[in-house]
Amino acid sequence: MKKFSSIKMLALVSLSSIVLLASVAFAQTTGVNQDTNEKARGEWRGQGRRGGHRGFGKARMGRGGMFHNLNLTEDQKARMKQIRESFGERTKGLREQLRAKRQELRQAHQGGTFNEALATQVLSQEATLKARMMSEQFKLRQEMLTVLTPEQRTQMEQQREQMKAKRAEFKAKRGERRTRQNQ
Repeated sequence: MKKFSSIKMLALVSLSSIVLLASVAFAQTTGVNQDTNEKARGEWRGQGRRGGHRGFGKARMGRGGMFHNLNLTEDQKARMKQIRESFGERTKGLREQLRAKRQELRQAHQGGTFNEALATQVLSQEATLKARMMSEQFKLRQEMLTVLTPEQRTQMEQQREQMKAKRAEFKAKRGERRTRQNQ
């Protein structure tokens, strides 16, 4: 009888050590996967919805945006570059002020407490700055449009309409997928 108990005990110890080793191995594997997933997720976030995605909106602004496929002359490209540089210099202070307001907003909820009065004040100031930035962006676009020929403006309008149609098609497909998923 004692021999049978010691065999049972040996089997139980062996089984528990196997389970322990398996759980350690699983935990290490899971940790690696989580790190990989975090890295991949961080890379996606780093590029952002606009910077990494080649779809709609401002994603293509770095590559010429709406003016990309208009076959600009070298003179037009040089004038566009000069307009963009002028915009950058003109709005540098405004961008710095916006950055400072965002930092103030972060400080409004540091330390585990939330200062609602400070947050409200900073948000209203930030809204004013954003409105000024939007105004400057509108001026930039208008200046850039003056560089284009009438044919290029027409071509740009056609591209804009095509983009609207593609966007509507994409939204419709996305809506259909969501409807199917929710059923």
